Amino acid sequence: MKYATIGAILLGLAAPALADEKPIQLKKADGLDKVEANCAACHSLDYIQMNSPFPNAALWDAEITKMIKAFGAPIDDADAKVIGDYLKKNYGS
Repeated sequence: MKYATIGAILLGLAAPALADEKPIQLKKADGLDKVEANCAACHSLDYIQMNSPFPNAALWDAEITKMIKAFGAPIDDADAKVIGDYLKKNYGS
């Protein structure tokens, strides 16, 4: 009962912050489905938009490799290529 009360209080405190959050809309292009399916499984897609002014092709490749090798993202090679192509074309410098 104690944990349920604490949980309800925390949810009540977080509700106003969640109410203003708008869904992330990435550019509609080939590969978006792979980005949404693979990347959003672990983190918010707003990272793509927030960081998009900075990455060039090499940096996007490095980010994808880091997500797979360092963080264990279960992305196969074919999907990684599609994701990389999408990010470089739509959010690269």
